[in-house]
Amino acid sequence: MIRNLFLTLGITAVAAASFSPGPARADECANRGELDTLYCDADRDLVADAPTDPAKWRDPSALVWAYTPVEDPAVYANIFKPFTEHLEACVGKRTVYYPAQSNAAQIEAMRSGRLHFAGFSTGPTGFAVNLAGAVPFAAKGVGEQVRGYQLLAIVKTSSPYEKLSDLKEKRVAHTSPSSNSGNLAPRVLFPEEGLTPEQDYKPLMSGGHDKSVLGVGSGDYDMAAVASDVFERMGVRGTVKSEDFRVIYRSPVFPTSSFAHAHDLKPELAAKLRECFFSFRFTPEMQKEFNGDDRFLPITYKDDWAVVRDVAEKSGTPYNKAAYDAEAKREAEALAKRKQQK
Repeated sequence: MIRNLFLTLGITAVAAASFSPGPARADECANRGELDTLYCDADRDLVADAPTDPAKWRDPSALVWAYTPVEDPAVYANIFKPFTEHLEACVGKRTVYYPAQSNAAQIEAMRSGRLHFAGFSTGPTGFAVNLAGAVPFAAKGVGEQVRGYQLLAIVKTSSPYEKLSDLKEKRVAHTSPSSNSGNLAPRVLFPEEGLTPEQDYKPLMSGGHDKSVLGVGSGDYDMAAVASDVFERMGVRGTVKSEDFRVIYRSPVFPTSSFAHAHDLKPELAAKLRECFFSFRFTPEMQKEFNGDDRFLPITYKDDWAVVRDVAEKSGTPYNKAAYDAEAKREAEALAKRKQQK
């Protein structure tokens, strides 16, 4: 039954470079901005409006959600179990967590209506908003503060590298094409430190922040660009020993993963979902996993993702369909290559 649901959802390891057909084109739209033609943004808050026709609202009997595949997706199935159970009781609908295997698969699942809400990592949030009608509304935090993270450049403690410019012509890992800290931010920020991707080194796509960290530890990579929160979680879990690594670069702070619902959920259901997110308090296990974060706090894509959109534009990867198709194709090719190497 679980396997059949997984196949029905279509959250597969490799997503097609182009989107499958979605719902009918949006009605006449006064403003669309950067959104795909399926969506409209009449209130100019940069996210898709709910359909004006109530007949197009979705009120599914079961809610399906996924968390960003920044690490092994299976890791989060048990971690999020108390949260999933809370939502099920609070919203009053069966709630199913499914581990998406790639950013592209997660975005495509929401666009096609198979995913009702999700946690998207920082970079892919923009693609989810513009191409899948995602409406970010929450982020992890503590007290009244939304947490952020930094892009780290990590090397082995025993390595001779002290600064980014020492890594010219070396083996440097990025994670996946659409990742903010794992690919886009390094392309914008590293050149200021004397290291230019594609010119001084050929980025090696590892497929995930955890894989990049492990690759540096094993000697497969000389350096890796990773998200600080993932690196710190791996140390807390004991997956790696933090003392085996040195951080030779830290970026300014970026917002962490967003939680977003599909734009066409019935407004009452979307409001209830938000209410249930904000009433949940993380279990001790979740607090440990997420660096002390203890709750979800409200955010807006327009304000909280402004710095991320700026990085995307400057890196030549705007959040449009052409850029997404190129990134999704590279992500699929990298995943296929890693499978062949196993």
